[in-house]
Amino acid sequence: MTSASSSGAAVGHALFDLHRIGAGLVFARSLPQLAAALEDPGSAAVVQAPPGTGKTTLVPPLVAELCAAGPAGSGTPKVVVTQPRRVAARSAARRLAALHGGRPGEEVGYTVRGERLAGPRTAVEFVTPGILLRRLLADPGLEGTQAVVLDEVHERGLESDLLLGMLSEVRQLRGDLRLVAMSATVDAPRFAALLASDGDGPLPVVDCASALYPLETVWSPAPVPRLDERGVTRAFLDHVADTAAGAHTAALAAHPATDALVFVPGAREVSHVAARLRQQAEGTEILELHGQIGPAAQDRAVSGREPGGAPRIIVSTALAESSLTVPGVRLVVDAGLSREPRRDSGRGMTGLVTVSCSRASAEQRAGRAARQGPGTVVRCYEQKAFAAAPAHRTPEIAVAELSGAALTLACWGAPGGAGLALPDAPPRAAMEDAVELLRELGAVDDAGHATALGRVLAGVPAEPRLARALLEGAAVVGTRTAAEAVALVSGEQRASGADVAGLLPALRQGKDPGAKRWAEDVRRFEAIARSQTDAVGDPGGFPKGLRGKDALAFVVALAYPDRVARRVPGDGAPQYLLASGTRAGLPSGSPLAGHDWLAVAEVSRAAGRDAAGTGAVIRAAVPLPADAAEAAASHLLSDTVDARFVKGKVTARREQRLGAIVLSSTPVRPGHPEGRAAVAAALAEQGLAMIGWSPAADTLRRRMALLHRELGEPWPDVSEATLLARLDEWLGPELDALAGGAAAAGIDLAEPLRRLLPWPDASRFAELAPERLEVPSGSHVMIEYPEADDDGGRPVVAVKLQECFGWAGTPRIAGGRVPLLFHLLSPARRPLAVTDDLESFWAGPYAQVRAEMRGRYPKHPWPEDPWTAQATARTKPRG
Repeated sequence: MTSASSSGAAVGHALFDLHRIGAGLVFARSLPQLAAALEDPGSAAVVQAPPGTGKTTLVPPLVAELCAAGPAGSGTPKVVVTQPRRVAARSAARRLAALHGGRPGEEVGYTVRGERLAGPRTAVEFVTPGILLRRLLADPGLEGTQAVVLDEVHERGLESDLLLGMLSEVRQLRGDLRLVAMSATVDAPRFAALLASDGDGPLPVVDCASALYPLETVWSPAPVPRLDERGVTRAFLDHVADTAAGAHTAALAAHPATDALVFVPGAREVSHVAARLRQQAEGTEILELHGQIGPAAQDRAVSGREPGGAPRIIVSTALAESSLTVPGVRLVVDAGLSREPRRDSGRGMTGLVTVSCSRASAEQRAGRAARQGPGTVVRCYEQKAFAAAPAHRTPEIAVAELSGAALTLACWGAPGGAGLALPDAPPRAAMEDAVELLRELGAVDDAGHATALGRVLAGVPAEPRLARALLEGAAVVGTRTAAEAVALVSGEQRASGADVAGLLPALRQGKDPGAKRWAEDVRRFEAIARSQTDAVGDPGGFPKGLRGKDALAFVVALAYPDRVARRVPGDGAPQYLLASGTRAGLPSGSPLAGHDWLAVAEVSRAAGRDAAGTGAVIRAAVPLPADAAEAAASHLLSDTVDARFVKGKVTARREQRLGAIVLSSTPVRPGHPEGRAAVAAALAEQGLAMIGWSPAADTLRRRMALLHRELGEPWPDVSEATLLARLDEWLGPELDALAGGAAAAGIDLAEPLRRLLPWPDASRFAELAPERLEVPSGSHVMIEYPEADDDGGRPVVAVKLQECFGWAGTPRIAGGRVPLLFHLLSPARRPLAVTDDLESFWAGPYAQVRAEMRGRYPKHPWPEDPWTAQATARTKPRG
């Protein structure tokens, strides 16, 4: 066993000199506590330490020392350390190797996509989360690895979240794997509880004090909006650049060694701000740092200033927010914006959106300025915007497209994340959509478990759809072209312009900043495609002889068949309809505007002129031949007869579609099934009012409804919902007539309703629910029944008062259950009284009615004794 001395160096195996490595680092004081927590094989701990304390530099070699001193101490231990970004993995490895006195690839190494510097002597290997995920899928036990350190888990990247759950299972199964999760925020106790083994309490949390020097905060809000419907405004970026130039000039006057770090949300904004700074800051080296530049340029940006070198301003995305210490930085200028993934399930779109960064991110950015001495952060936005920002960044699993994560989980044996201890469960709808996509690709079976093809696709460092397109496309357009297409639209290399194909010449000639990385991706994808030629079988039915842009477009369409788009006819700004049903516009001046068909690589929500009123804009696409569109999205092709009930009649058209895109539409005579379906759909939407209730049908229905309400069975329920549910039972012949082309205007629903009358009880229908009532005058007055769906309505008889003289007992219907409600009318048929008790009316209120009415209507009888008076519909006889 190994213990740690009070100075922080491990006693025992002298693989790393922790005294020398930890000199001047705050976290060195916490090493004894961490060593005690990780003393036994299979132990685990959570490290909570602010940025700049040295945890990334010190924890991995300490863990390696502990592993080397254990029972299995023979040979070189292997500790794998994840860093959320490639530049961070390389930088951390180089720093630790330099402090150790070696070079990367010896005791300390790294592996990132497309680059590996590690060998048999490597005890500490820095990797990105994606690299470790693929290793886990290939070797679920991580044989030969004694410990894993997950750094920056507070960033809540999707792959890091998956690793937390998967490695927790590996640790419980193996029993000897040491596991450390490192966080820069107060979320550490949550991770400690999450990673604890069954039956144990939360893991120990080892923390340390902040290493930051005093930090001055300056607020410098722009007089212009930061964002508009098209994204970050140019005027705001100019403000950021001007602010950075002025603040750096002032800082240099006080401290000539000051370098500056400027944070903006994306690569386009980095380029804009850097270009403006080069015009203003003469004698200053302006460096760019983002995911689309090559490794050498990234490493140059995060390295310190050369001795005697010019002052530097590094313009960066959030890539430099954590994991990295950029030497010499005493000034941070922050735009306060972040680019985060968002999923729009309604439109079937996933992409990056620009939002205000969280307060935690803003604090991390500011901390870059105070790691090596007193510093200053200039925030180019208002203090109230900072206060209104979310406390933490939204976990990627909650907002991202999940097909890649779903495939990883399926290969791991936890479909949908079932049974896996993840920091947050994936949203159900997003996961269901992702699994459905994987089923369409053939990557998972009906139970959600990975197929053989799914395991192949999981090994390709790209989205599952792009991985499938690589393998299918290689068989049609060749491995090189397929690899170029996938490298062009995958990951960080995704094109940001409207014409994807327009980027190829500069990439091939090495003139684009991302050319080197793209070429590396092409070589890797090409090798994968060659090694997996049999993975997808024979792609029969695909077009032959595709070349150039057409071949590129075909591969993009294979990856995103639901984004195959056709131009919508019409004047004005161009609109395109995607196979998914989404409409989208094109950026102003796009060279794609004249093309009928596009293979769309990226589409996102947007407003303004570019969206052309659709709410979305096509960010990246390639012109696509029509036959290639149909071939790439062949599973979306359909040939159907679309029958609709319009203006009282069924009409039909035969439609050939590519998803939501109508390829052709011709009028045809509807067949009976299509006609019946159209009528049923119209009835479901419009109800029986679509056919219309004649007065006779409406009266019949009301009478039947009253008997059902009062007497129940066998009198049928004739409510709208029930009638629609029993259409075939009572309206079958009429539905057939409508399906065959008959007009709804020719159908009276009275006769169909009579089919529902129960026999032999129907013989008493007129007695129980009479249509008219004979009153003492001899008139037959219509009974007004309540609406069929009115559960509390009363049947009403509206009759002149004089026609009811001598009628003492109120008549009843429905077998004597329901008294009629009388509306007694004046000779002018205006209401005089409402009663369902005629006897009480004659004995009381009638006297007052008589007093008021006899002078107004002297020609009509108003006897003092209504009991014995002759009922009449006429006036008094002439005297």
